[in-house]
Amino acid sequence: MILDTNALSAWADGRAGIMAPLRSAERLVVPSVVLGEYYFGIRQSRHRSRYEEWLTKYLPLTEIATITSATADVYADIRLNLRRLGTPLPPNDVWIAAVARQHVLPVLSNDRHLDAVEGVSRIAF
Repeated sequence: MILDTNALSAWADGRAGIMAPLRSAERLVVPSVVLGEYYFGIRQSRHRSRYEEWLTKYLPLTEIATITSATADVYADIRLNLRRLGTPLPPNDVWIAAVARQHVLPVLSNDRHLDAVEGVSRIAF
């Protein structure tokens, strides 16, 4: 399962609805784009040290998916298709969707706009 930034944040905050999907996943994959968004967010947080400690403890339980040329190829296809449909997404969400489609994994996210991406399934929490 691919974790979107809002899923990673919910996990770090211990939100109740996030635990069941996390427990049922065979793999927890964090795209490098998500990690970058998360680092950006916690560096602005007054709870930065708590979130950094959480990352140190829980990030090793995940796989980090880096952007490769194969990911970039999928990204281009998704972005072009979304443009044709008239449903643009934020660029980082297109990257997340590309990682999900590349690895044939669902995305754990509350971002409904990911539902517009063909070949990507979203699990809400």
